Amino acid sequence: MGDDSVVPRQRATIAERISAQGLSGEPLRDVAAVPGLLLAVQGQDPRGARLAVRARSEGLSAADVDHAFTEERSVLITWLNRGTLHLVRREDYPLLQSLTTPPLFTGNARRLRQEGVSEAAAERALGLIELWLADEGPLSGPELRERLTSADVPTAGQAFIHLMFLAALRGLVVRGPMQGKQHAYALVEDWLGPQRPPERDAALAELARRYLAGHGPADERDLARWAGLPLRDARAGLGAIADELVQRPDGLVDLAGRERSTALPLRPAAARLDLARGDRRPAQAARHQQRHLPTVRPGRRACRRDLGLRRRQGNDRATRQGDEEGRGGAGG
Repeated sequence: MGDDSVVPRQRATIAERISAQGLSGEPLRDVAAVPGLLLAVQGQDPRGARLAVRARSEGLSAADVDHAFTEERSVLITWLNRGTLHLVRREDYPLLQSLTTPPLFTGNARRLRQEGVSEAAAERALGLIELWLADEGPLSGPELRERLTSADVPTAGQAFIHLMFLAALRGLVVRGPMQGKQHAYALVEDWLGPQRPPERDAALAELARRYLAGHGPADERDLARWAGLPLRDARAGLGAIADELVQRPDGLVDLAGRERSTALPLRPAAARLDLARGDRRPAQAARHQQRHLPTVRPGRRACRRDLGLRRRQGNDRATRQGDEEGRGGAGG
């Protein structure tokens, strides 16, 4: 016979994670507060980052998101965790860029070769991109693609998006201001100012602390999977803040001294998000006991992952995202 307490425990864990992610309780009222809470919000879908803001806030519009990107410069989108586009606060960019991008270079180099872009051509492309952005300011993806093509740099297929991926991994560019419906690329130094990478051990500790603040309770595997880091780095980060943590009976850890709501349902805007990830049984069991648990919508991978219900991740996210230029929106 099964343990009758398993489903209630799983349901409580899901509810705690919902609360940690700002999907229940008091809504946020500032665009930057959303990635401030979550540290990084998936933004590879053109509407994904805006949906994440909407689900956790009240009184904010699409215009407010555009204003945060373009006028305040308080948020940006770039390739970080696991090679996917993420919405982050400008002050959190150095932390995530320094920690999560190094594992992505090998895959990027392989994909560029597959797309017919030599190492020399890639370096020339990055030099041209830097020159154009420094001279003229932010430019959209289509503008940069056209210029690179005219300069005889391979841009067909997925070549262009992987060149921009490399520029982002190098810390050269981010997606900064909106230009109409296009999200333009900007030089990091010009748009955000000079960047100084944090000391690695301190950065791993801060990563673990911030991850638990916005996603806990969790374990080292959850952190490693979310950040796209080796398990040893997740363990090092959690170990560095061990005196700030509480060990739970279910094997998860959380930040000590805080209360989490276990109440459902979610706010209406959040209720449309997908709560399951990979192994859907915990979410399905919880829904069986409480029928108003939000309906699962296929394709909301960001929320499946964030709620910690494990799912095997595919490889080469930049390729799977494809060339999003021209699709518009926060992630386009």
